[in-house]
Amino acid sequence: MTELRPLCLGIDAGGSRTRWALAAADGAPLAEGEVAGLSALQAHTDAGRDVAQATLAELATAVLGHGRPVAVHAGLSGFGGAEAVGEQWRRWLSTLLDLPAGAVVLSNDIEIAYRASFRAGEGYLVYAGTGSIGAWIDGDGSFRRAGGRGVLLDDGGGGYWIAREALRHIWRAEDEQPGAWQASPMARAVFAQIGGSDWDRSRQFMHVSERGQVGMLALAVAETCAQDPAAADILHRAGAELARLALALVQRFGARPVALAGRASQLHPMILAAMRAALPPTISLTHQTIEAHHAAARLAAVRL
Repeated sequence: MTELRPLCLGIDAGGSRTRWALAAADGAPLAEGEVAGLSALQAHTDAGRDVAQATLAELATAVLGHGRPVAVHAGLSGFGGAEAVGEQWRRWLSTLLDLPAGAVVLSNDIEIAYRASFRAGEGYLVYAGTGSIGAWIDGDGSFRRAGGRGVLLDDGGGGYWIAREALRHIWRAEDEQPGAWQASPMARAVFAQIGGSDWDRSRQFMHVSERGQVGMLALAVAETCAQDPAAADILHRAGAELARLALALVQRFGARPVALAGRASQLHPMILAAMRAALPPTISLTHQTIEAHHAAARLAAVRL
């Protein structure tokens, strides 16, 4: 136990996983872990609230095994700043961690990822996780975005989009030639992951599964891209979709360096290569691994 020194907790909640980091008051990491994915949107339904509370309880138990934080900064996927949603999440976290609600600060998860990548105004972050978004925090601290509209509307190049494109291709091929999936390495891998090749299984998977679970199908696409041209085409188009986000920000705010991050961007080098090819050669592009839960813990530590 490390109860004798002030501790700060950072949380990075995404669609497929939620990572946490416990840090000392100087921001030095002391412990970390992960639980299932979370989204601020879960606060809108009874079922979502039940899952969110259970996941947060698991997180709190793990954290308190190392010590009790005095300040928390949580970045939530899907959080747009709505006060009712924020109040709900602050209440959950403060209750589970036995803290006053004022000790818990919430923000969008992408804001934390940006601050882990750039100083304000420095560059553009394109983040591809379950969803996708382009982000810029200007010199005044205002958050500017491109995309990030949700997986049902867009989020091109994210894990959910890759999974949806794969299933769309597979079932269109079945329309034209029933049984075509058996000759497709991508289709075989996708069907193995969802547990069957019948349409009812695919329909149920897409309609019942959490978005992070759907996004995990992107792994099957990446694993088969060397054997299946359809999988390679999807990953190439994913890179172009991510480049579109960066270009939208460049068009609005001027040329700046671009950083690509997020688990979906790490699925295969083809995604980065396709993004690079779709950007002007004058635009700097780097690929980053962001420890956003550590950055969130440092933001909590700043308040001390």
